[in-house]
Amino acid sequence: MDTRTELLSAATRGFLQRPKRMLIDGQWCAAADGAVFTTEDPATETTLAEVPAGGPADVDAAVQAARKAFEQGPWHAMRPSDRERLLLRLADLVEANAEELAQIEAIDNGKPATMARAIDVAGAAGFLRYMAGWATKLHGESLDVSVPPVREREFVAFTRQEAVGVVGAIIPWNFPLLMAAWKLGPALACGCTVVLKPAEETPLSALRLGELVIEAGYPAGVVNIVTGDGARCGAALAGHPQVDKIAFTGSTEVGKLVGGAAWRGSRV
Repeated sequence: MDTRTELLSAATRGFLQRPKRMLIDGQWCAAADGAVFTTEDPATETTLAEVPAGGPADVDAAVQAARKAFEQGPWHAMRPSDRERLLLRLADLVEANAEELAQIEAIDNGKPATMARAIDVAGAAGFLRYMAGWATKLHGESLDVSVPPVREREFVAFTRQEAVGVVGAIIPWNFPLLMAAWKLGPALACGCTVVLKPAEETPLSALRLGELVIEAGYPAGVVNIVTGDGARCGAALAGHPQVDKIAFTGSTEVGKLVGGAAWRGSRV
């Protein structure tokens, strides 16, 4: 452990020393083929951790878990007020672990811890609280409609908002924790389930957030986190036929690839 790492809090050092696994169906898993990659402190090029290099088999397991959680179990029947409560609980946990999350973000991403604390962590907690409020305020419309041939009758038409299903979320390296909150918050508020893939350069804060998701009390399979590169892990997620929506933030070039994979997946 280098001098820079020794300056970290005990909580952050404890997180770095724990084996890194992907979160699939409420369990921490190695990659199906055992493959790993390393993530480094960009300031010192020191290895921080070995992380599973997920591939298509891992993505499929995560999507199947998300599909099962969406269609069955406690999440399927959960009331909007319960989704609100869980999002608020997650926001509280992000805030309670702010210093640790800021340090993880700083050493994995390279930004100053002061910036990570003020923008990334504070912004993530604030956004999760904002989206929590929407969970109970999503509604359709009720309209009086005219049917000329039957004038003596009155008709009402209504629409109902329903969750789209399984969301695949692919986030970039520059604001990993904040981007994870931006993807998770709206999807969870609406009742969707999520498979989140952080950038391979900066996977650590997403994995720590996954621990907080479990601590908050989310049912297994509602939030899944797969780690790996874009070519194998990201492409498998974008093109999976059982993913109902892809949320992607990144370059235009990669966005075109993600869109193409999603279109081909939808044709399967």
